[in-house]
Amino acid sequence: MLNKIMKRGSRKVPRSDAHDAAASRLSSSVTVNHASRSAAAAPPSPLTSPSPSPPPPVQFESLPLFRDVPAPDRPTLFLRKLRICSLIFDFSDSLSSPREKEAKRQTLLELVDFVQSGSCGRLPDPVQEELVRTVSANIFRCLPPAAHENTGTVDPSADPEEEEPYLDPAWPHLQLVYELLLRYVVSQDTDTKVAKRYVDHSFVLRMLDLFESEDPREREYLKTILHRIYGKFMVHRPFIRKAINNIFYRFIFETERHNGIGELLEILGSIINGFALPMKEEHKLFLVRALIPLHKPKSVGIYHQQLAYCITQFVEKDYKLADTVIRGLLKYWPVTNCQKEVLFIGELEEVLEATQTAEFQRCMVPLFKQMARCLNSSHFQVAERALFLWNNDHIVSLIAQNRSTIFPIIFAALERNVQSHWNQAVHGLTANVRKMFLDMDGDLFEECQKQYIETQMTDKEMEERRQLAWKQLEQLVNDKMSDNNGGDDDDMVVS
Repeated sequence: MLNKIMKRGSRKVPRSDAHDAAASRLSSSVTVNHASRSAAAAPPSPLTSPSPSPPPPVQFESLPLFRDVPAPDRPTLFLRKLRICSLIFDFSDSLSSPREKEAKRQTLLELVDFVQSGSCGRLPDPVQEELVRTVSANIFRCLPPAAHENTGTVDPSADPEEEEPYLDPAWPHLQLVYELLLRYVVSQDTDTKVAKRYVDHSFVLRMLDLFESEDPREREYLKTILHRIYGKFMVHRPFIRKAINNIFYRFIFETERHNGIGELLEILGSIINGFALPMKEEHKLFLVRALIPLHKPKSVGIYHQQLAYCITQFVEKDYKLADTVIRGLLKYWPVTNCQKEVLFIGELEEVLEATQTAEFQRCMVPLFKQMARCLNSSHFQVAERALFLWNNDHIVSLIAQNRSTIFPIIFAALERNVQSHWNQAVHGLTANVRKMFLDMDGDLFEECQKQYIETQMTDKEMEERRQLAWKQLEQLVNDKMSDNNGGDDDDMVVS
């Protein structure tokens, strides 16, 4: 029996079982080190599971300077330097990897100087591809949350202009990366037919997303680079305009929060200035659907200067758009925000300076009805700014040509200011405008004054009638109540 047991114990194991057993023995004795493939693998302790070790610090490869290398070898060296600059560091911790950060900064400086000098001539295609890849690895990142996102609430009374700008601690490296990209884009050796394969629509779209950055220094670089890309890569122009259009739509109708609207409008100001005449219908739709509605958000004061420039550029390019622009301003005219009103009146003056008589006549009635309301504003800055329109010679000439329509609209507002406005400066300016009207057309002035007096008397009579009607109604009610009370008393006596 013992021999049978021994024979059973020495039975051969099937090949598949033997393979699994060997694999299990191999896996139990080998550890893969993901941090460094060249590092020796240490066997784990048989009693405890292996604890993950921190990754070793990044080692920068020591590379020679460009001037120390023959010219034919410089593109290869440039490629190697680009690859080590793709390494990203954590700048939230100022104590981590200080030597490596400084080495990367020096390498970036050398790359910028090399591209700017143009000594390499046209970069080979693989080098251009690696350059764009390195730039992408550095600048395309998750932006830190904004202040209102950190708290999770939005304060409606908070003024965006008073918010402290966020300064990215990684800017010492980011600035050099942006400078490298800028030098590559503006270089005369950069062939757009080749570069457009790397600076493609996806790259441009991700650049536009970075305009949300709260760091004004980054947005300034983005503005310059995007403007250069628009000027050099003609194939991207329609796409860039459409992408900016979509950003504006989302800002106006959804979020009303975006940090880069002013910078995008600055780019558009230059683009609009280069529009050919006659203007395409696409550009006119952009004015109506995007630029004019940008007057709606509460934060318009942040970017109003750039917006007014773009609007004025449209009118100067095509004076027939003046009526569309003025009616658009009146549509979004603020009701309770006096500071926005002052901005709107200033923009309106710039538009009127470029307006011709025919377009002015189409919109002058609703325009001066609004100006009459501004003249009587209790906020003295609004009334004062509206009265300053009469200091503009072109606007005065437009008013003089159409005085028979405009005088009757604003005469009552001027008289009310003279009689009852609380601010002395507004009193003085109103008197000057009133005298200007008198000198311009005395007969029309007297006629308007006569109509104003008649209107005042009519309004006074109507008010007296209204008061009398109320008194009569009250008397009727009191008499009826007295009769009812008297009838109740008689009933009580009879009972």
